[in-house]
Amino acid sequence: MEYDELIAQALTMPFEGWDFGVLRGRMVEDSAALPWDYVELVRGRLPYTGTLLDLGTGGGELLASLAPLPARTAATEGYAPNVPVARKRLEPLGVEVVEVGDDDRLPLPDGSFELIVSRHESYDPAELRRVLKPGGTFITQQVGGQDLAEINRVLGAPGHEYTEWDLAVAVEELAAEGFEVSWRDEALVTSTFHDIGALVLFLRITPWHVPDFDIIRYGDRLRELHDQMRTGHPLTATAHRFALTAHIPA
Repeated sequence: MEYDELIAQALTMPFEGWDFGVLRGRMVEDSAALPWDYVELVRGRLPYTGTLLDLGTGGGELLASLAPLPARTAATEGYAPNVPVARKRLEPLGVEVVEVGDDDRLPLPDGSFELIVSRHESYDPAELRRVLKPGGTFITQQVGGQDLAEINRVLGAPGHEYTEWDLAVAVEELAAEGFEVSWRDEALVTSTFHDIGALVLFLRITPWHVPDFDIIRYGDRLRELHDQMRTGHPLTATAHRFALTAHIPA
């Protein structure tokens, strides 16, 4: 496709829930290179868990894939268009979907859950402690603050708003709320954008990455990248991930 067609498609393509399948083959992240498997970290706990909370469930895609779920399972979602999508997918599985605001406050009772999980969702350690039962566990995989920084550099855009967010900071914040971190890891893996439409769609659905992104403002850089990609030179960037397991002493 030509530049204008790829851009138009990226700006109008429907995107529902949190399913990056629309970018399959166009944006390729080497997630297999991560030295852990988030899904297996969570799945391994489910047989011993009676109450589960999934933070930032998106459209509920990942949570649904873990069924059968604990008898009492709930999920939060802060992006309003995703809430009905998640409810349609998860309520038939007995999951309560709770809409939340932007401040990481959880409209849930104290001591409600044995296990809280979060994949690429922000959280407030104090709120985690409040809604966890004594002895409860928190498992998370996070996007680090250096994630895909090459995009910002090649576009000449400002850096990430959360550049300092990494494993050490997360562990320190949780410890300050009385959590004990029993396992942790951090890694960098390659992510490759093969066409300019994939990059623009990614920036459209992750507006925090380049907050002032606009195809007119960054048009010259986007066209340069398009020309490079057409000659077999995709944009290669570095994905920053970390994960940990923590618990509140009983």
